[in-house]
Amino acid sequence: MLAPPPADPSQQSIGQKPEVTWKNVPTQTITAGGVDFAYRELGQHHGGAPVVMLTHLAAVLDNWDPRIIDGLAAKHHVIAFDNRGIGASSGSPSSSMEEMADDAIAFIQAKGFQKVDLLGFSLGGMVAQEIVLKEPQRVRKMVLAGTGPAGGEGISTVAGVTFYDMLRGFFTGQDAKQFLFFTRTPGGIETGKAFLARLEERTENRDTEISVSAFLAQLEALRVWGAKAPADLSVVTQPMLVVNGDNDRMVPTINSHDLARRLPSSQLIIYPDAGHGGAFQFHAEFVRSTLDFLAR
Repeated sequence: MLAPPPADPSQQSIGQKPEVTWKNVPTQTITAGGVDFAYRELGQHHGGAPVVMLTHLAAVLDNWDPRIIDGLAAKHHVIAFDNRGIGASSGSPSSSMEEMADDAIAFIQAKGFQKVDLLGFSLGGMVAQEIVLKEPQRVRKMVLAGTGPAGGEGISTVAGVTFYDMLRGFFTGQDAKQFLFFTRTPGGIETGKAFLARLEERTENRDTEISVSAFLAQLEALRVWGAKAPADLSVVTQPMLVVNGDNDRMVPTINSHDLARRLPSSQLIIYPDAGHGGAFQFHAEFVRSTLDFLAR
């Protein structure tokens, strides 16, 4: 278990290690199935199920909100990784959710975890659904944020929304995530700026940006997932926390309602005046709800 940080970092004794946070935790690698997976892990090792983070379209390790990772790590062992061909992980990127789930399972097995909690955001939430359908015995609980089921409304057209907002960002000199993840209300705009600033807090040993080929492979996976026949989610008996904003343009919010309705043991939280990145906009509330959910 990690030692608690001192009350005042300036009072650390000589030789004492600084607090490990998402800002400074080292990136490691582990090999599974011929792939060198880049990952970071931190937090409280109680011997229970670790929380494995599954991230969104075009994301690498540095796209996780530090407040969410550090908030969860205060109570749990947290691991985030780059899937095959993404960021600093080796190999060719997968172009289907099923393949990404197989890679995630290989990573989890290589780490020696018998049972895990999954937290999937957006594309990561779709991968999480495939994992629990493939190996239900490996999953204890799941948090699904800003995501939807196979065949869900608007998922096959994510590429169109993404490219449109990338152009909006280009012509206004802003990060596209300001448009993709947040509403255009004053509150959405300000919390979007704060989120983007948090992503820059780590200044050393940052991850490798996603390649164009990997980005296109993920878009193809989303297109196929959106056109896929709906899965029978009634067989998923694990407790689920489903979270989204009330105005998600990327994966329309109706998909979160659909997931909560079809999953037998689910809790639904919809944040007001929030978009696809509602969990980032309401990060403090999201962390509290997730910790409560995992503790039950």
